[in-house]
Amino acid sequence: MKQQVFNPYLPSWEYVPDGEPHVFKDRLYIFGSHDQFNGMTYCLNDYVCWSAPVNDLSDWKYEGVIYRGEQDPNYNVYYKPDFMPKHTLYAPDVTQGPDGRYYLYYAFDFVGVISVAVANQPQGPYEYYGDVHHKDGTVYGKREGDEFPFDPGVLTDDDGTVWLYSGFGSAEIGRMAGSYVTETGCDCIELEQDMITIKKEPVKLIPGSANGKGTPFEGHEFYEASSIRKFDGIYYFIYSSMLSHELAYAYSTEGPNKGFVYGGPLHSNGNIGYKGSQKALMYWGNNHGSIERINGKFYVFGHRQTNYHEFSRQGVAEEIEKGENGLFHMAEMTSCGLNGGPLQGTGTYGANIACVLYAKEGACKITEIKDKTKHPAFTQTGEDRMCDPDQYICNLNDGTVTGFKYFSFDKPETISVRMKAQADGIMEVYTDMNEEPVSRIPVTASEDRKDFKAELKPVTGTKPLYFIWRSEGTADFFAFTIA
Repeated sequence: MKQQVFNPYLPSWEYVPDGEPHVFKDRLYIFGSHDQFNGMTYCLNDYVCWSAPVNDLSDWKYEGVIYRGEQDPNYNVYYKPDFMPKHTLYAPDVTQGPDGRYYLYYAFDFVGVISVAVANQPQGPYEYYGDVHHKDGTVYGKREGDEFPFDPGVLTDDDGTVWLYSGFGSAEIGRMAGSYVTETGCDCIELEQDMITIKKEPVKLIPGSANGKGTPFEGHEFYEASSIRKFDGIYYFIYSSMLSHELAYAYSTEGPNKGFVYGGPLHSNGNIGYKGSQKALMYWGNNHGSIERINGKFYVFGHRQTNYHEFSRQGVAEEIEKGENGLFHMAEMTSCGLNGGPLQGTGTYGANIACVLYAKEGACKITEIKDKTKHPAFTQTGEDRMCDPDQYICNLNDGTVTGFKYFSFDKPETISVRMKAQADGIMEVYTDMNEEPVSRIPVTASEDRKDFKAELKPVTGTKPLYFIWRSEGTADFFAFTIA
């Protein structure tokens, strides 16, 4: 690694959720939606791409805008500037076709169509190619019996066959968008070699909430976010379950369109369910991502919520363990993600890399926060931009917990915090919240951010750091330094 890498793994001004990680040749590419900071709805920005060499996941390169909403012919048909400032490009996926070109599949707004763009290289630029359709030319999603097309996942198999996966967990929304969907779940569709014509009738892959009761999927039924991978002869279907915060998966040894059984949870952006715990350690919301094998290791990619709503999401990733039986074990949310191990136990770290964040009364779904002044959140100054990262945590109230996992300590001597507080207080520091704090940092009220320092009790080994704010007033938390 040229440098350490954290969660979120892209610069803090970048909001790319729904990440689909793909290794093409010797680089990892991230394709996803593109949220605006403090946007009014999901996915308002054009598609961008980021990439990194497979042997250094800290060395991210911005590949630029790869596809714009205006390139889709539906843009001028459905655009209503008095209703929405611009159309939305929902979660995409990319595959290399048998012809060697790269195909980007996406759902344009809630039009109920899966469209395709094509490029000669994975980082684009992509050009509009057409809409996925049946052999008679009927656009997929507009024929009776079709699922509502949404969140496409795509796989070019080893034998060159092309498989498209799509579906949505709300039949009501599908019908509102003009789809004839009658049940929820995921469709699996084989495409012709032209990458856009349906070769065989779609088959239902796994159940949605309407038909999952009494099956092994009950409680983890499909909602959205179809993604497909194949590792060592096993097909893995990754999806967002009805729990919203959870990425789960099904797997099949029989083929890409049959025999899928429930595998378990992979990732939660509330860290709910890890090692059986149902306590939310982070404000949570919808999740979308996938798994990729990079330099022999497996990683799961998802996203987290920021700024008190689901419209400014950021990509996060974790190394994930796959057992000899081919099954994956759920990953823990951490601050070190792609780093390949714990972070250094000395240095300055932004508060925005926290993987634990909740008020005294706990965390909840981010859209259920009723009084923002009583809950913390990741935020930034100014407007949506592509430069000058300054993300921080706002509105720490008395008892707010902020946690970071993990660091490799060798008896650092001091710790300091950069804060802006409305009232005097104490920042307590723990490596284990069931034990005594390892430091107490006095903080005084100020009109601007200031650094406050205290001694640190001897700490060795790999441990987390937890900060608990004690005060009658709120505070903003920007960074901390271990020395």
